[in-house]
Amino acid sequence: METIIQLENIEKAYFMGTQAVPVLKGITLGINKNEYVALMGPSGSGKSTLMNILGCLDSPTGGKYILNSKDVSKMSDNDLAEVRNTEIGFVFQQFNLLPRLSAVENVALPLIYAGINKKDRLERAMEALKKVGLADRSHHKSNELSGGQIQRVAIARALVNNPSILLADEPTGNLDSKTSVEVMEIFGKIQEAGNTVVLVTHEEDIASYAHRVVRLKDGLLESDKNHKEYMEGKRVYV
Repeated sequence: METIIQLENIEKAYFMGTQAVPVLKGITLGINKNEYVALMGPSGSGKSTLMNILGCLDSPTGGKYILNSKDVSKMSDNDLAEVRNTEIGFVFQQFNLLPRLSAVENVALPLIYAGINKKDRLERAMEALKKVGLADRSHHKSNELSGGQIQRVAIARALVNNPSILLADEPTGNLDSKTSVEVMEIFGKIQEAGNTVVLVTHEEDIASYAHRVVRLKDGLLESDKNHKEYMEGKRVYV
């Protein structure tokens, strides 16, 4: 299988004055193209820091990160921005939609930065909305949509650039359980269509949708289990 993400001994420290505070302490991890991976861990485990590095929002202080055959660990901020725009789609717990824009206009936003003309932007945005089952709500603004529909718009926006990898940070954190199931089913369809999906969650039932569950603890990799192993482990603890 083709490796799309390769982390080699990734370290990250933050500085408080002259004091270095290590957050990631040597993470080595490979993720293959078209995998569906959940990152889990308690608060302070380093999972959000790792997600920021995976998404090229932050750079490691040590180690190497190869994304789609590019070494992004030593890139400049401008080069990282280019990688983010072309390789990565983000879905956040906070939906981050612009309230004055319609659904299709919100989805088309990343294409403005990519220099795509308006006609093509709107066509591609409509295609992305079709993938999440929201084409019929394309001209509604966010105050006319339910929480689940708003998150679907956010997912469509993440897909509109045809990214190599979709990163989702607690994507069901603001949703009720029924809507969470609907959103997770959409992620499953996205992965089945060929996308690589990496999900950060602290919820066991949300992680169970992934095909592989990676746990962090105290800045280190604690476990890495496929879906079958993860579900067997859940039964042991229940």
